[in-house]
Amino acid sequence: MSEPRVTPRRPARSVRSVPVARHGRLKRSGAWKPILAILGSTLAVALVAGSSVAAIAAWQLKNTLVANSVVIGADSEPPPNIGAFEGGFNILLVGSDTRQGQGGIGGNESSVLNDVTMLMHVAEDKQSATVVSFPRDLVVPLPACKNGGPASGQPINVTLYYGGLACTVSTVENLTGLKIQFAGLITFTGVIAMANAVGGVPVCFASDINDPYTGLNIKKGTHALSGRNALAFLRSRHGVGDGSDLGRISSQQVFLSALVRKIKSDDTLTDFGKLYGIAQAATKNIQLSTNFANLDTLVSVALVLKDIPLDHIVFVQYPSTTGVGGIYTGKVAPIQSVADALFAVIKADKPLGLDADSIGSHGGSTEDPNAPKPSSTPAPTSSGTPDPNAPPAVKPVVVPGVKGQTAGQYTCSQAYNG
Repeated sequence: MSEPRVTPRRPARSVRSVPVARHGRLKRSGAWKPILAILGSTLAVALVAGSSVAAIAAWQLKNTLVANSVVIGADSEPPPNIGAFEGGFNILLVGSDTRQGQGGIGGNESSVLNDVTMLMHVAEDKQSATVVSFPRDLVVPLPACKNGGPASGQPINVTLYYGGLACTVSTVENLTGLKIQFAGLITFTGVIAMANAVGGVPVCFASDINDPYTGLNIKKGTHALSGRNALAFLRSRHGVGDGSDLGRISSQQVFLSALVRKIKSDDTLTDFGKLYGIAQAATKNIQLSTNFANLDTLVSVALVLKDIPLDHIVFVQYPSTTGVGGIYTGKVAPIQSVADALFAVIKADKPLGLDADSIGSHGGSTEDPNAPKPSSTPAPTSSGTPDPNAPPAVKPVVVPGVKGQTAGQYTCSQAYNG
């Protein structure tokens, strides 16, 4: 079954006229953000989990990383230590919907769009991380890129077509005011390889879901998703929430939080074979920016991410809404005041908190009624007493209107309710 099409809108102004197939389509989804979010962590743990074996494997992984790297800007040399970045660091994570080299997955479309765009900010104290998902239909200003621009009235998912990963990086930098140090790109086959390598992700479904557009047909309950089932779920838009891009993001966060919990679990961290398999799948299927395709840098990033508590890893949507007219007709419009407040917190390098009702934007997810109960006994310190030299805990800042969840919250995907 083919998806409904929306007539693409021409850029308001551009260097030259470049047709962009499918950029106005409202029903295509992506599946890449959860995989990229844990790339650095899994690769690093694979390299440090068994020193002698890892030393033999590192050369192969390094060569694959460098061969697949892509330039995103003038600065190409990695820093000596990730902690050298003042105010933390930022990683842009992008999913391409290219059909080239995908073995027929997703059809035969020829255009290349970034159906998933996600920005991860890690605080300078390395105690918290905020991950912002940008709806693919979010209308943004487009900067001058290799194949066109500047332009207005365009959804963010055309940026990969207009100038590759570098164009997407520039667009997000202009939109958020944040400097992006690192970036990564993954395709359909990469998602399948990564889902298989991790051994499947336990995803909770609040009800049966049947999406004929992606082929997802799954029953209520918790299922370990891998391979094409994982891809179908993460691409599903018709099958979850209210059928909007925002409902899809909320549903994807169910997968994302479950994946992070699995990666950080003892069953994964102590299994070198599994970790090395994940590292191999990542290096073969993910393109990193040239300054990120460096084992030292990846390990530095990974060791930071590995030690951040689950409740301090927050996944949120870029503040936005549907149903607005004008240039936003059939697209997603920013809620600028809330977006400004969100990025003010991120720029100030403060941890982000969430309202109690932040889960389930546009019906995409709900709390898991079978979630494990938190322990009532505080975990003891190594010495049994608080560290008097430890810096005081920073209270998270709640921005009203920001939707999302933490990696420590157990949630279930909800079926389309339209």
